[in-house]
Amino acid sequence: MNAEIIAVGSELLLGQIDNSNATFISKELSKIGVNVYYHQVAGDNPERLQEAVKTAQNRADILIFTGGLGPTKDDLTRETLSSMTGIDLIYDDEAMKRLEEFFDKRGKKATSNNLKQALTFDGAEVLQNDEGLACGSIFEHQGTVFMLLPGPPREMKAMFKNYGIPYLSKNISDNQKMQSMILRFYEIGESQLVDKIDDLLEEQTNPTIAPLASDDEVTLRLTVKGPSPETNEEMLNELKEKVFERVGEYCYGESDQELEQTVADMLRDKEISVSAAESLTGGLFANTMTSFAGASMIFPGGVVCYSNDAKQASLNVPSDILENDGAVSEACAKSMAEGARKLFQSDYAISFTGAAGPDPLEGYQPGEMFIGLAGPEGTEAHFVRVGGSRNRIRTYAVKRGLYLLFQELRNEKDG
Repeated sequence: MNAEIIAVGSELLLGQIDNSNATFISKELSKIGVNVYYHQVAGDNPERLQEAVKTAQNRADILIFTGGLGPTKDDLTRETLSSMTGIDLIYDDEAMKRLEEFFDKRGKKATSNNLKQALTFDGAEVLQNDEGLACGSIFEHQGTVFMLLPGPPREMKAMFKNYGIPYLSKNISDNQKMQSMILRFYEIGESQLVDKIDDLLEEQTNPTIAPLASDDEVTLRLTVKGPSPETNEEMLNELKEKVFERVGEYCYGESDQELEQTVADMLRDKEISVSAAESLTGGLFANTMTSFAGASMIFPGGVVCYSNDAKQASLNVPSDILENDGAVSEACAKSMAEGARKLFQSDYAISFTGAAGPDPLEGYQPGEMFIGLAGPEGTEAHFVRVGGSRNRIRTYAVKRGLYLLFQELRNEKDG
């Protein structure tokens, strides 16, 4: 079965809010084997909504609407669909009762525009709103299933999970369950990764592979549709092994969990700590590491040392390194990392020094940097070059530092 999601609301088109509802609904539908090939957004205009519906009816079995069920004049989803289908709108007794109780508790009387939130389609399955007032509806018309949900995400999510999904699972699903596996890669570009698995992409049927590049990473979503979780997992693992034969060395995780969380979990599991010495990144690494609960167990502290005086005073970076090699140098990066490790008595320490831009620094162009890593086995420094804005350079530096630490922790585990 194929579904199409139509979000209704001019505020979406104006960019005032994000269409997070469509993302949520798509994820939930995939779990019960319902495909979603299109999302549409229509403003608060009956004619344009009708055009969206006509288009969707030609390519989907299930149309799911979010928004346009409220009490104001521009909430026209019910009225527009009633006009298109010829199905009358009636008041649902349970929804009406909830409305009246809501206003009675506040010592007020529901007005006529409030009461329209209790309207549903004659003969429809009513979806009660456990988090708000506007009820939802499910009905069939000329072979198409129509599902109407409220726009506020809190109300929509509760209604869809409590009533919408159970209805579809019982009446629509073909008993084929969709299941996905996320593989996350770093230090390999999307084009290079795709080139290495090109034959797998060409041959894919079920399971399928979907690459996605973002924030210096590449994600592969492996998706399978099968009769049971056990069969699906077996098929996904077989495909994963084929992918790993080509690019497994670049994979740092197998879930929605991002690199910083993966590193934090590894540190916590191994009862290992890391500290930081930051010049280039200005505390961004420390901010990242302290965003997790229980951060003090893995991150005892960090130093922001932009000036040479600060590097000497806080980390004991020797003056001859600053004078002869410079603040942006392999020697300085190593010394900074070693100083932080000693200062905070941590197992590892990481340092960042370089040119964030927009101007060059000590002969280095914006985006050129050294990242130091000190640990039980010694200290090393990596020269890195990246383009982009000042913020982009700093953000990249932190992620690259996390990946260097991840590799060290993974090698320690393998050893």
